[in-house]
Amino acid sequence: MKNWFKNNWFKLIAIVFLFGALGSWPYAYYQILRWVVCAVAVYSSYFAYQLKKISWAWIFGIIAVLFNPILPIYFTKEIWQPIDVIVAVIFFISLFIEFKNE
Repeated sequence: MKNWFKNNWFKLIAIVFLFGALGSWPYAYYQILRWVVCAVAVYSSYFAYQLKKISWAWIFGIIAVLFNPILPIYFTKEIWQPIDVIVAVIFFISLFIEFKNE
């Protein structure tokens, strides 16, 4: 369990941020959200690619592009909220996928 937490704590933080985005926050929260989710997605994509989990690498790569804080994609809050939930669910599912060297 300790090893699992050590390997997944960053995804748990991203999940909390994504579900937190369903509330009403100052714009700065959503900027931090972009940085956190993008960083977690980039790291997860790289890690999945190294382990030959190519489909997961693509999924995380798309999430990184979507949440990119440098060249942001702008949607209304009504569009972002379902995206936030879907991405949180993807991160949650990935917590239970075994990313081990085979």
